[in-house]
Amino acid sequence: MKNPLITVLMPAYNAEKFIAEAIASVLSQTFTDFELLIINDGSTDSTQKIIESFPDERIRLINQTNQGISAALNIGLLNAKAGIIARFDADDICYPERLEKQYLFLEQHKDYVLTGTDAEYIDENGEFVFKSVLAGYKDNEIRNLPYSVCPFYHPTVAYRKHAIIEAGMYDLNAHSFEDHLLWRRIIRLGKVHNINECLIRYRYNPDSITIDERWRTKRFREIKSEALQKAAITEKNGIELLEILKKQNNKKVKVGAYYLLLGKKYLWNNHQPEKARNNLRKAIINNPTRLDSYAIMLLSYCPKSFINWLYAKRLEKT
Repeated sequence: MKNPLITVLMPAYNAEKFIAEAIASVLSQTFTDFELLIINDGSTDSTQKIIESFPDERIRLINQTNQGISAALNIGLLNAKAGIIARFDADDICYPERLEKQYLFLEQHKDYVLTGTDAEYIDENGEFVFKSVLAGYKDNEIRNLPYSVCPFYHPTVAYRKHAIIEAGMYDLNAHSFEDHLLWRRIIRLGKVHNINECLIRYRYNPDSITIDERWRTKRFREIKSEALQKAAITEKNGIELLEILKKQNNKKVKVGAYYLLLGKKYLWNNHQPEKARNNLRKAIINNPTRLDSYAIMLLSYCPKSFINWLYAKRLEKT
């Protein structure tokens, strides 16, 4: 494809479990004038083989040695053929009208540089967990959010390529919050928006680099907070973040954080105490020293009205 209207940008690293379903959901879009640009970031499993099994000329594959998600996304941005980029992850699922609705919004609102959407969250097996409620939808709502609140779900966004490049693209030092830091920069360049509709299914996955930040260290949270406040991060702090992440890059942390997160979501966002407790038990078995797992387990036996009140109080402090 010489001049597609949209580039769907998908980084992939050892994504063999889910990438076929992710690709199929992109190829099934009602909007068809796109390229699917996949950056294979040094996968050692069958990810590349699965990608190459799809005989669709809209798929373009770039293989690179493992450099991390920010580097993969920046390579994708520089090689994208379209002026509008739709981000997507290799373990998520697009609803059929996702590209059509985001493209129409950006075409009809030329002064907007980015639009995200709501998402339906699923677990690693594809089971529904909860429907997201974003902190802001209109441009003014998003701009008035505290800097600590991430205003977009990364794999839902569609943005103008020139604006992302002008904002400096993804910062290689902002390990695990490269998207949030980019949003802090891009709102200076134009209006932003969230579509109040679920257009993707966002998969919680224990193999993902994203985990509940309460499992991160205090120092990690301090560096992140400072970076978001300044909309910048130093190389020195980036190195420190990377060392923290490497120490936590193990099954015990990832699996424990995954089950605790599911437990909280089934309690706070989709009140199903039994499902919450089933996941909390797994979190405790995986990492019995985490006291917050026990506290949330006890909370799961409280009345729903009290849990909702407590959750509302928690949001007020955010």
